[in-house]
Amino acid sequence: MAEPLNPDMFADCGPATPVRVGDKWTAKIIRCLEQGPRRFTELQAPLRGITPKVLTESLRAMERDGLLTRTAYDEIPPRVEYALTPLGRSLLVPMAAGCEWSRRHLGELIDARESWHAAHAVPAP
Repeated sequence: MAEPLNPDMFADCGPATPVRVGDKWTAKIIRCLEQGPRRFTELQAPLRGITPKVLTESLRAMERDGLLTRTAYDEIPPRVEYALTPLGRSLLVPMAAGCEWSRRHLGELIDARESWHAAHAVPAP
């Protein structure tokens, strides 16, 4: 039998885990900014399905968390650019590892899900 779980197993993780990275859009926005600053409309193109409201909310939350900067230029028409901070850039390597894991194991994951749904008579999503 395995040892009981330590109630303090997450004590070293700190109170502010980067849950934001696990949402639907943050990782994609980080990848969009990997090569340098981008404007709002530039970000919308590859982020098919994101509404302007959700993109705005995501960018604000990422700015709040220190993952990106927002720079407004005093021009006509106004211009705003978003860029990754060093903290945001630090996520590129772990994200690449996650993508590589997904490339290698996605087939296995899908097979496991289909087997589970078949065994539990639950229609696959």
